[in-house]
Amino acid sequence: MSETGSIKFTCDRVAVELSQFAGFDELNEYRRKLLELGMIGVDANGVGFGNLSIRDGATFRFYITGSATGGISELKPPHYARVVAYDFARNWLQCEGSTFASSESLTHAAVYESEPAAGAVIHCHDMKLWAALLEEEAPATPKGVEYGTQEMAYAVRDLLMFRNVKRRKIFAMAGHERGVVAFGRDLEEAFGALSREHLRGISG
Repeated sequence: MSETGSIKFTCDRVAVELSQFAGFDELNEYRRKLLELGMIGVDANGVGFGNLSIRDGATFRFYITGSATGGISELKPPHYARVVAYDFARNWLQCEGSTFASSESLTHAAVYESEPAAGAVIHCHDMKLWAALLEEEAPATPKGVEYGTQEMAYAVRDLLMFRNVKRRKIFAMAGHERGVVAFGRDLEEAFGALSREHLRGISG
């Protein structure tokens, strides 16, 4: 089982055990905050949701929370995967680690590819924030595009062609109920964009 259902792309995993990597502590720090807010976790059906990642240096590679980790309170290095290659056209991804990369890995890849300044990506679930973003016609992927698909990766890539999206650093996934993605130069900025919009959604 993956974090938000089933992995919808072909994933080739190189079974190596990841050691503690640069940014590991920061990933866990912000993941704890998201857990406390209920933006990452496990739903009533036992299916996990939400994921976050950081870019690996100045490359398209990145570390991301592994599949089926939504219910784990504190992640260890083996709970993460390192995405080392991907191909949207083939709906394919290669990762390293003891676990498969999150089902939203292609979405994260699309952000990193489209926004060189992005160093971190957060995909979380929040009904009020999601609804508020859609109501105000904030940046969003099309309603007919499902999460974790190559179509979603293409939609994200298209969305990030617009300056206002790069400036706002957050968008809704109209076809993925509750799904919101935030990004930034680091996790602090990505979480800041998410927190700002979350507060606006609550006050609105």
